[in-house]
Amino acid sequence: LWAFWCYGRDLPSYAHLAAWEPATTTHVYAGDGRLLPEFAKEPRVFVPISAIPPRVQQAFIAMEDKNFWTHPGIDIIAILRSQIVNLKNLADDKRPGGASTITQQVARMPGLGLLDANDPSLLTRKVKEWILALRIERALPKERILEIYLNEQYLGFGSYGPAQAALNYFNKP
Repeated sequence: LWAFWCYGRDLPSYAHLAAWEPATTTHVYAGDGRLLPEFAKEPRVFVPISAIPPRVQQAFIAMEDKNFWTHPGIDIIAILRSQIVNLKNLADDKRPGGASTITQQVARMPGLGLLDANDPSLLTRKVKEWILALRIERALPKERILEIYLNEQYLGFGSYGPAQAALNYFNKP
């Protein structure tokens, strides 16, 4: 409780997530309807959660956080399981695995500006992540958290979110 109080008091507000919309591409059209230049730091296509196919949602949840719909922002069982696996991996010289929930990943996404991903102390960053994840879960519905996660997730080749990835990789909407 002391750690939660100590680390939680200086955390940034997460209230802006309720009205969050990603930076999207600005399209400039000519009078005849031709597309002229596009302006964007990162090309993005925002897709509301209702338009993301359930199979895509389920795939991300299965891959990243199978207990997403049932945990309160942190998954204690997954944390304990990952620590046991990491002890085995340490003995075998393998890379450690994580147990971050989707909500924790939202808390540390650089584009949202909630946490400094370069915090030198892993333990400090994790405690802050846990606190923010619990707060975010109390403030937002799971669907909104998943929507933010999917639209902010970097999927390679300049793609943020599944819609931009589908365009970049498959030339499909």
